[in-house]
Amino acid sequence: MYNGHLVIVFAIDHYNPLGVIRSLGENGINPIYIAVKHRVELGTKSKYVEKVHAVDTIEEGYKVLMDNYGEIYKNGKKPFVLFSDDKTTGYFDLHLDEVKDKFITYNANNTQGRIMEYMDKKNILDLAEKHGLNVLKSVVVNVGEVPEGLKYPVITKDINPNAGGWKSDVFICNNEAELVEAYKHITSNVILIQEYVEKKTEIAFEGCTVNKGTSTLLAIKSTYVYPIKGYYSPYMRCESLHDASMKKSIEGMFAEIGFEGIFEVEFLVDKNDVPYFLEINFRNSTWSYAATAAGMPLPYIWVKSMLENNISADDYKEVPEGFTAMVEPIDYGKRMELGLSTPGEWLADFKNANCCFYYNENDLEPFYEMVKNWEDLS
Repeated sequence: MYNGHLVIVFAIDHYNPLGVIRSLGENGINPIYIAVKHRVELGTKSKYVEKVHAVDTIEEGYKVLMDNYGEIYKNGKKPFVLFSDDKTTGYFDLHLDEVKDKFITYNANNTQGRIMEYMDKKNILDLAEKHGLNVLKSVVVNVGEVPEGLKYPVITKDINPNAGGWKSDVFICNNEAELVEAYKHITSNVILIQEYVEKKTEIAFEGCTVNKGTSTLLAIKSTYVYPIKGYYSPYMRCESLHDASMKKSIEGMFAEIGFEGIFEVEFLVDKNDVPYFLEINFRNSTWSYAATAAGMPLPYIWVKSMLENNISADDYKEVPEGFTAMVEPIDYGKRMELGLSTPGEWLADFKNANCCFYYNENDLEPFYEMVKNWEDLS
């Protein structure tokens, strides 16, 4: 509860919504959790959850939300609903006209379907280019089509995060034969084929925005410590964003979209240190809890700021120098698999990390659940 408003987290259960729940709980808000069952119970184990509704599907969770909390707005205090995965965000965006008078939730110009419009990778790339960001050459095709003039290597991506197999539809193709072979395994009907460059690292910005995208907090910039081809690195350095031009471009994009919510903006950095815009995730993302650990709890700030219609300058904090964050089981698995460190070296990094996404000395049950399911989560 915040100022009389219920706060509800609705998400596929994962360490991502666990971070949302902790960010709220550490600031005095014990949320209701509508948890769509996933591999392992995580957010449901947090001590900060006031009540759990365990459901099997997003559709079932939507019915639970409407049946149990759909009339509360009549007392003048709309409940908040926060998301942390693309499927739930997209589902609610396509049902916005049914919920916007009953709940305070993520939206773009309060218009149904507008978030989904910019989940389309080509649309968001075009917008990024309009606002002065570097983008990689891309083309949208039906699966099976081989456009003329492709410069290899290329990478295939689903046009929308809710289409096809998401990461399982990602293939790096060095020539036409490899692209044709990749088509046999891609589950989406329409894909984006993008110029592929060897990355030095990736950058992710975590933040939130209110007042139709005109008031924005860019909290942290995360840079991966070691690159993994075709995959993200689960060990990162975090710092503040001081690039005024990039900040202006990102803020301009959110203002044009009219987005209100928590977000992540992703960039690829090539071997020459040139950053290329990749995408925006219009929801709380996995690295968001690192912002909380750095003094900027985005879920709490967003809830507070939506009622104030502005993000206070006091909510911004400089990230301490040398700040690191780690997804413990994935990082351990990847570093051992790739021979990047010894178990002892990894343990030292774990102990020295400023933020862990499972371990939290004040909320240990999710960590114990992780330990019991280490193999499944690594």
